[in-house]
Amino acid sequence: MATHVLRKLKFKPTTTTAPPFTTTLRSKTTSSQYVSSRARDPTFEKLMTHYKNLLKVISIQDLILASPNNPPSISLDFLNRLSQTLHLNRGAAAFLHKYPHIFHVFYNPSHSQPYCRLTEKAVEITRLESAAITASEPLIIDRLVRILSMSVSKSLPLRAIFKVWREIGLPDDFEDSVISKNPDLFELCDAHEPNTHILKLKNEISRDSLVAAVENWRVMECCREDASVDRTEIRFSFKHGYPPGMRLSKNFRAKVKEWQRLPYVGPYEEMGENKRSKSGVMRMEKRAVGIVHEFLSLTVEKTVEVEKISHFRKCFGIDLNIRDLFLDHPGMFYLSTKGNRHTVFLREAYERGCLIEPNPVYNARRKLLDLVLMGRRGFVSGDSKLRDIGRSQEEGWKKEEND
Repeated sequence: MATHVLRKLKFKPTTTTAPPFTTTLRSKTTSSQYVSSRARDPTFEKLMTHYKNLLKVISIQDLILASPNNPPSISLDFLNRLSQTLHLNRGAAAFLHKYPHIFHVFYNPSHSQPYCRLTEKAVEITRLESAAITASEPLIIDRLVRILSMSVSKSLPLRAIFKVWREIGLPDDFEDSVISKNPDLFELCDAHEPNTHILKLKNEISRDSLVAAVENWRVMECCREDASVDRTEIRFSFKHGYPPGMRLSKNFRAKVKEWQRLPYVGPYEEMGENKRSKSGVMRMEKRAVGIVHEFLSLTVEKTVEVEKISHFRKCFGIDLNIRDLFLDHPGMFYLSTKGNRHTVFLREAYERGCLIEPNPVYNARRKLLDLVLMGRRGFVSGDSKLRDIGRSQEEGWKKEEND
């Protein structure tokens, strides 16, 4: 199930046909066609539509919390200067007013301009998330150890960890609260490049203590009371599920079955020598799938931006385009292009747009998403007096600007 060649076909964005299988590398000029030809999953697309606005909310929230003001607040003028960076197409004020359950806009007389701070609901959610991250410190350390263990050199550039610190549930001061407090596990070293640090795993961890998430699934499948699986069949298998309405040809099913049986080196095992034979290339690709599957399993929300995980490609010994891996295996991963970014979801971890096995950090973040989904409900139709106050405030700001 290696990356494919796109033949001279006219691709339709709505096609739901399973992709073909070849072992030839695909031409780079057809990347956009390949992405647009993927089978859409409406559940993940709807979830990503909500996430698109949530990410903007989180960006503004982080700016507010980083403010030295007491209580933390930032000016709308400052946000307007960042509108393009934050993708606030209609300006900061219009975006903030869409989410009155999260942001409170007020006039700051000492600076003679409107400011923004978080509402009590939003502040409480940030406290819940922070408390959940603190309580899950042993789990956070284990995640970091596992990610370093998947690296060929058992080390990673610190900048790569910074890219995914939120995705793997690290505290924002993880250099001090996690790395420095565990000198028996982690070591920070200077790299050959200036202003670059390398995070190393100080002592090699026993492979027996590092069991991949897919291995746990295989054990569960074999131990079910109604299990009818052949243990030799499931030994190298991954869980698969496809988008609704995706047509799976007989040839495609046969190729998937063949790929499932293919032996491969696990994400925590030594890679060994790469053989450039057809079977060697397929095993190398299956190992790469195993690594990105494990990486997604280690994230809090079982999702990550493709651009972020691509920073780990060379360190993990993946000699393939990671985005193509996600597209080549639609039964395991779902790639969304909403919000001008490519985001991948671990399909097996979700059901009806929610995590099947939620964790405390995810639950706290989901509360913030709930506030995003509420929008202006409770403010527009339910409280006309509040609406009138908002209008008078806006008129006051305009008058101040004119003066």
